[in-house]
Order: sequence, then C-alpha cells, then structure tokens
Amino acid sequence: MNLRKSIYTGILGSMCTVLVLSCKDDVRDKNTEKDPLSEEMTFSVERAPEWTAVFRRDSGWFGGDGIFAIPYSGEDSRKEADSIIFLFSDTMVGEIIGDSLVPGYSMVNNSMALYQKGEKPGTTEFFLAEDSEGKAAAMLVPDTEQGEYYWLGDGFADRKPGGKLYVFAYRIRNTGTDDLLPFEETGNDLLVIDKNKVPLHGPRTLHIPFFGSGESPDKISFGVGIHDDREEEHVYIYGVRGQDKELVCARVNYDKIEDFDAWEFRKADGWTRDREQMTALTDSVSNELSMSRLPDGRYALIYQYGGIYPNIYMQIGETPYGPFGDRKEIWNTTEDVNDPDLFTYNAKAHPAISGEGELLVSYNVNSFKFFDVIENMPHLYRPRFIRIKFGSEHKKTADEASE
Repeated sequence: MNLRKSIYTGILGSMCTVLVLSCKDDVRDKNTEKDPLSEEMTFSVERAPEWTAVFRRDSGWFGGDGIFAIPYSGEDSRKEADSIIFLFSDTMVGEIIGDSLVPGYSMVNNSMALYQKGEKPGTTEFFLAEDSEGKAAAMLVPDTEQGEYYWLGDGFADRKPGGKLYVFAYRIRNTGTDDLLPFEETGNDLLVIDKNKVPLHGPRTLHIPFFGSGESPDKISFGVGIHDDREEEHVYIYGVRGQDKELVCARVNYDKIEDFDAWEFRKADGWTRDREQMTALTDSVSNELSMSRLPDGRYALIYQYGGIYPNIYMQIGETPYGPFGDRKEIWNTTEDVNDPDLFTYNAKAHPAISGEGELLVSYNVNSFKFFDVIENMPHLYRPRFIRIKFGSEHKKTADEASE
C-alpha cells in the first residue's frame, strides 16, 4: 500500500496554499447581526477537550481522518440512549511508546468506532477489520478493479427495525506517479450495509451515476455531507463540484434512495431531474462538511474554507438548500496547530453527539511531511473538536466579537 497518499486526504480537485491567520482567545465569540439570514444569531465557540482526548490513543487504532458520526436510530436529535457509529478513512494502526511510534505500524483505508450516547466519550470502542492472516485491513473495499480502495463519506441509518445503514464512499486509486497528488478519484458508490455487523462488512454496492467521466473538471462527489429531514421524508445529499469546490445538492425520498432516477437536483428556481441544471449553493467548501438544523429552525452549513485553509466557516440558511448568508468564521486553527509542516482540513459538525443548544465540530490534522514527522509526532493524525454554543447568554457586543 502506498502510504504517501495519506497526507493529501481531502484536497482532491485542487491544491491550495495554506493561509496563516491567527486568533488570540481560547474562546472566540462571534456576532452575525449584519447578515439578514443570521440576524440575532448569537453564539460562542470553545475547545471541546473531552472529545479531542477520545482519539488520542497509543495502541491499535492511533490515528485517522474523515470522521462522520451516524446515529443507529436515524435521529440526530434523539436525546435518549443511542448507538453512534464513527466512520474513518485512512487509519493508522500500531503502537506508541513514550510519544514515539514503534516500527511495524501500518495504514488501512477505513475503520470505525462505536459510542453509546449518554455514556462518557472515553467509552468509545474502536474496531479494525482483519485479513486472512490476522493483520489489520480495510473493513470496506470496492467491488471494482484491483487497486481501488475506499475513503468514506457521510451516511444515515434506516429507522425501520433491522434497517440498513447507507454509506457514501469514494473509489480511489494510486497513479504510481511522482506527482504531488499520486492518486485519483475514480467514482462514487452508495453502500447498503447491515448496521449490526461490526466492524461493517459485506455491503451491497450501488455505483452512483453522477460522478462524471474522462477529464471533465466538473466531476461531482456526492456524499460529502447528509441532512435527513424526516418531516419531509427527504434525505438531502450534498456534493462538491469542480476545482472551485462548489456545493451542490440532491434530494430523494428515503424509500427511493437506491433509485437514482428518483433523485432531484437543486437548480436556481426549484428542483429538477436533470443534473446538468444544478446550481451552486456556495463555493470553496471542503470535501467533507455538514448541514445541521439549529434550535431556531434555520440551518447551519459548516466547512473548512477550500478544504485545507485554517478558517472554519458557518453559513446560515433558511432551508437545507439555501439561500445562505455570508461566511462567518467560527474558528481559526492556526493557534491550535502552530507548525508550518502541519495543516488542518475537512471541518464538520456532529449533531448526533452534540448537547442541547450546541454543535460539536471536528477538524482533521495532517502533515505536508507526513513520514518525516509521524514517528516523532504520532498523535498528530487525529480529529480535534470545538463546541459552538448558541443562545443569547453567549452574546457579546460587536466590539467584543471583533477582538
């Protein structure tokens, strides 16, 4: 396996120069009153160390990116006990002693963890698949040509008893070149999985026909984020299109998710079955993101600017498909990862593990010199968490918010 590719996860389609910005406060408060869509939206943001600590591990699973949190009940807002599955893409496996990585570590392309809602975050259990020799292996692999592997996108669970888990996955293959990005995305799949199989395995694979073909610069990766609206009985499926990282949206009734002819695409003035008419909801988003319903009924789009810039943005929308207000920076990761060899990417919210009136947001950490630093900084490659708290009690004046 070519481990080199891991340092580039999440920057498919373009390569950006990381901005160096700074923030001074451990808790950064924002006021968005200039934006009509965000009027009276007040919130504060702080680190969430209890969740960041969950993924600092010394044995077995010790690092991974991606991270999507999917409730087994199919209800992000459920308050009672629930099982939450965490999905990871490239995963590091090995042993760490005294902050040094022991030789013999390996990488697998995807893995998972389980958390029982209501328990302490530290009770999260991690799961790795094994090959015929008992070595760690990817739990989900494509049914296509040899050499392709999966990075995992978002997903959702069917609410029916014994229902299925639907996971979006990206087929990737290494190009064998000396390019800065020695891999390419070849297509998208929808995996239909028995959610009671741990670790996940044996999916029924559906090849999504909307990816594009050839050298088209406007290929679309669907599944970068999911919002399931049970009231409307629709699931909204978000995609990233082209080098400008435009956000596009599809929707479909739950019981027709596997029927790609039933998918509708958002255009300027409504919905259409013609994907060529799709219009961008915004641009410069990350290859993983989130759409979450807020306590006041509006929707929060959260992403990392351009995929790997240190700016984590929120845009407020009246619906899960917009229109969206101006970008509002909720966090800047420069202070958290103050090293020119490191970068952060693919921020997103996780309502399934968030408290009342809050949104937990994660972002990933990686290195431009991965193999030069991983053995001496083995804990770098894991999610970090921040917490957005909404409500008037978190409001500050405009002057305070701009400090």
